[in-house]
Amino acid sequence: MSGRPDRRAAFRWRPRSYLLFGVGAALTALGILLRDPAPLLLAVPLFLAPVAAALLGPRSPPLARIEARLEGSGRDVRYVGRLAFEPPTDARDVVAEFGVPAGLVPLAPPRFESDAREIRFDLTWTAPAPVVTPVPAPRLAWRDPTGLVERPVTGDFPELLAERYPPDLFRIGAVRLERTIALPGETLSRGIGSSGEFFGIREASPTEPPRRINWTASARAGRLLANEYRVERTGDVLLLIDARPTSLGPQIDEALLSLSLSAAYGIAESFLREKARVGLAVYGEFLDAVPLASGRTQGLRLRQTLLRARVTAAPGPAERAAIALRRYYPPGVTTIVFSSLADEESAHLVPHIRRRGFPAVVLSPSPLPYLSRLPGTDDEEGRLVVRIARLLRRARLADTWRDAPVVDWEQYWSVGGLVDLLRRPRVVGRGL
Repeated sequence: MSGRPDRRAAFRWRPRSYLLFGVGAALTALGILLRDPAPLLLAVPLFLAPVAAALLGPRSPPLARIEARLEGSGRDVRYVGRLAFEPPTDARDVVAEFGVPAGLVPLAPPRFESDAREIRFDLTWTAPAPVVTPVPAPRLAWRDPTGLVERPVTGDFPELLAERYPPDLFRIGAVRLERTIALPGETLSRGIGSSGEFFGIREASPTEPPRRINWTASARAGRLLANEYRVERTGDVLLLIDARPTSLGPQIDEALLSLSLSAAYGIAESFLREKARVGLAVYGEFLDAVPLASGRTQGLRLRQTLLRARVTAAPGPAERAAIALRRYYPPGVTTIVFSSLADEESAHLVPHIRRRGFPAVVLSPSPLPYLSRLPGTDDEEGRLVVRIARLLRRARLADTWRDAPVVDWEQYWSVGGLVDLLRRPRVVGRGL
């Protein structure tokens, strides 16, 4: 997040200033009514104090410079950094308010250290469930020592992303998928190199052997480029996220979608590290698609699409998603579907995309942990309701298994079942 000083918001009066103005106005009215100069003399400093505080402070809104980073491992997220200000401003007069990112909860009270030059902060949060969420920019304001005037502080704040997903996903990209499918316009070369069929050209690494350098392309580009062969790639993968509302309610729907987004982010990052092509489709009322591609730019596209994904108000039919997939992706690409399978409509998505030629594996975040924490589930009747919900979910998962293998994702910090399915696709009887 970035910003520049807003001259129209040069300063704001604090409630204490309005109190002084009110008392000064009352004394002025009293002096005029009584024709006594004493209340008027008392009212003058009350009027001048806020004005003097505004004049003695910074002439323009200060500009903040922030250096921050995210640390921590596992579920813990530590946000540390420092704040300095331009033009030179006493940092002890600046009030900093840090918001808690969505999906995280404070683990310890925030710690601040201030001196005349900078503010140092240390905040610790924890993630109850996997989440990928941006860290909000702090709200900064300069206040005079008497608390009469406040000036907003703007600045250039780095965009940091708190990423906490199951550790199994870190190496899932090393799984060798069966096929890499040519996109429209691509022509497969018949030339076979030392590592298999030629696939494309990429940036050369410092340890690249000379025989793999494409010297002609390197001369044209002015930098070292290397040949890449198809056998080096893990394959293509399509991530399909069902963002339609269900009968569970908006709160649980948003929580389950957040889990799906975190898992999709971890899978995409892992496959992109292995130079695989990754596509992303988010289906609500319509399909929001990111075509298959690889590289750092593709990672940015995927991240932006995942961060703006929300549960839609109006659900689209499952057949519309299957038809739209054929417009952006070739049939046969390995597809990982993220769906809660909470009702019949969400369960219809898998057979529709399978009929359109997309072999799928379903990662289904279970709503049962959230249902068990709802009010009223502690008594005998509540436990019976949760048990019935568990039986209904088992039946729906069994029906979905007829079209695609399903991973019941109830332990949110582990997706070992998904890794096993991708490694051994033939075990389920349907090739991926």
